[in-house]
Amino acid sequence: MGSKMDDMKGRAKEAAGDLADDDDLKREGKADQIGATVKEKAEMAKDKVDNAVDDIKGKIDRDR
Repeated sequence: MGSKMDDMKGRAKEAAGDLADDDDLKREGKADQIGATVKEKAEMAKDKVDNAVDDIKGKIDRDR
C-alpha cells in the first residue's frame, strides 16, 4: 500500500477513534500516519540515491 493510502487509513482510524472516544484507535491512527510519513521519506531518499548513482554512471560512461 502506498504512503498516501496509509496516511488516509490512519486519518480515518484517528477520526473513528475520536468519534467513538477510543484512545487506542486514535493512537493506532496516528501511528499509521507516522508510518506513512516515514515510508514517504524513505522512498524520497531512495530516489535521490538512485539519481545520484545514475549521474555518476553517466559521468563514467562519458569519460571513457
